[in-house]
Amino acid sequence: MYGPDFAADPAAAYEEMRRFGPASPVLLAPGVDATLVTGYQEALSVLRSPETFAKDPRRWRALADGRVPMDSPVVPMMMYRPNCLFADGEEHRRLRQAVTDSLERIDPNALRGYVEESADTLIDTFCARGEADLLNDYARIIPLLVFNQLFGCPPELGDQLVAGMSGIFDGVDAEKANALLTQTLIELVALKRAKPAADVTSWLMAHPAELSDEEMIHQLVVLMGAGTEPEQNLIANGLRLLLSDDRFAGNLAGGSLPVDDALDEVLWADPPMANYAVHYPVHDLDFSGLRLRAGEPVVVSFAAANTDPSLSSDQRAGNRAHLAWSAGPHACPAQSSARLIASVAVEKLLDRLPDLELTRPVDELEWRPGPFHRALSALPVRFPAVAAPTAGAPTAAVSSAPAKTDETPGEMPWNASPAPSPSTPRAATSTPREPSSAPTGRRRWWSSLAGWWRGR
Repeated sequence: MYGPDFAADPAAAYEEMRRFGPASPVLLAPGVDATLVTGYQEALSVLRSPETFAKDPRRWRALADGRVPMDSPVVPMMMYRPNCLFADGEEHRRLRQAVTDSLERIDPNALRGYVEESADTLIDTFCARGEADLLNDYARIIPLLVFNQLFGCPPELGDQLVAGMSGIFDGVDAEKANALLTQTLIELVALKRAKPAADVTSWLMAHPAELSDEEMIHQLVVLMGAGTEPEQNLIANGLRLLLSDDRFAGNLAGGSLPVDDALDEVLWADPPMANYAVHYPVHDLDFSGLRLRAGEPVVVSFAAANTDPSLSSDQRAGNRAHLAWSAGPHACPAQSSARLIASVAVEKLLDRLPDLELTRPVDELEWRPGPFHRALSALPVRFPAVAAPTAGAPTAAVSSAPAKTDETPGEMPWNASPAPSPSTPRAATSTPREPSSAPTGRRRWWSSLAGWWRGR
């Protein structure tokens, strides 16, 4: 499950694996054996059975015995950290409660306003060029700006966090990337201990769970890891679908699916975290025709489980039964915020630049290698150039600096500016079309809708 071949066509690999049944032996990296669960019901069984499948990687026998070296590219994604992702039982409940309580203090209206402001600022930097890489110019940066604000993180530390996270997910110089990530979070925790503010980092520190500095660092690892790399992939994969599939790229009169339905399709078919949720059997057991040994990694394939041929319905629009957010006691605690960020980022871009076109056929886009994520390398587009707002005109202003420390603790300091986000009623859809690298001349549904919205 490593290298460019798997990255280019994971669906073919999952199809081959299904010959073994709903679970099959795999190599996550050279010398790293695991079992990949590809069946939907079997995945739920693993995710919802903490008494049989534990999360604590200290049970990983091959790592403990030295058969998997610490410099293996997958170790930083799988190694033990004292956070809620890798804990079981009472310790998991304590750490998870600190996370959920802190995330619940985020004001969704303020979050929407900040995403819109960040999106406008980024679009202003490339709208006059008539071309852009929507991954590196847009989808990658929006989560960084949002999380710098959410966690009170100075921009220079935010840049280091993204570099560290990207290296871990790609499995390229992963040990070095992990060291960079850890050192950066040590600095952030020290900063927030000295100057707490109205941000998630400070709220975690003030929680009755009384997290130690080490626990703080590793809670932030899981929160930022889940909120930056997968978020950029959700935004980019959603835009890729909207720009290449007639079900979403048709004209308004013909009836098309709204952005939320496109995100549903991505979460079903191309979830940003394709394979993860690593578990360890607490004892030897028979599972779907395989003999699982205690302490051997069992990885859930969210992507393969979501596309399990045994699922009875192909209706995905509005269907949230996918496993992209995982399930059971370790299900993602921030899925509503993550979805809001992606939806607003996509809608704002399509409103500002309604005539986007891919500059190469969709099947020629390149995917980053790595066993865990589903991540594009680039998303190049062209569009009619549009002048950025002139100096002095009302524009969105964005700062990734930390929140002011004179705010009342617990209050969100953001100046929210929410605006309605129109969507298209559902209607009959057309069949997928062959990708084209040239503009088609058709106005997409969001182009007509944007014109209607501005006219209103």
